[in-house]
Amino acid sequence: MKKIVINEELLKRIPLFKIGVIEFNAKVFQNNDLDLLIEETESEIRTKYSLSDVLEIPNIKCARDGYRLLGKDPSRYRLAVESLYRRIVKNNRLYRINNVVDLGNVLSLKTKKSVAVLDLDKIQGDIDIKIGKNEIYEGIGRGIINIENIPIYSDEMGPFGSTTSDTMRSMITLETTKVLVFMISFNGMTELQNDIKICIDLYQQYADGVDFKHTII
Repeated sequence: MKKIVINEELLKRIPLFKIGVIEFNAKVFQNNDLDLLIEETESEIRTKYSLSDVLEIPNIKCARDGYRLLGKDPSRYRLAVESLYRRIVKNNRLYRINNVVDLGNVLSLKTKKSVAVLDLDKIQGDIDIKIGKNEIYEGIGRGIINIENIPIYSDEMGPFGSTTSDTMRSMITLETTKVLVFMISFNGMTELQNDIKICIDLYQQYADGVDFKHTII
């Protein structure tokens, strides 16, 4: 597996910050059979949560508190998982990209954590999880965004992902064969073992996932 280190400065500010890491091989399909899974997930969330409820979901609340500890306003720079929940409770459908990306959104909704789904072959060298500085960062579908004072994932070429938005450089395409998944916890590792199992089950069933390697950092 890739060598991944959480920077000491980030751990000092958020001592319970943990990451579930999963590497595997998968097949990427643009047309896929996820309709029923996604519709059931969306319906369950709309039935259970209102917009105000989303901010009280424990994992999301802890993550928002983590942003504040880092000096970032979580209402201006929303966590990826919060953005997904808000989208659904506002009666909008999830965006559909391809099976590997779409499963990442389902995984995020099921675990209530921000999830990064990345092309492993596009990541160069070791990975450093750290607090973002004033760096140029192009989020997928969002243009240049401000990553200062939020957790980012960086390799020898610079930042390639964050808890708010992933980048164009490491995004999944139809040519992707090796996948790296990060599941981000701001409140320790209690749920991460089960979250990893959910991840593996989803990608085995819907993306022909094989050769899984996983750890918690």
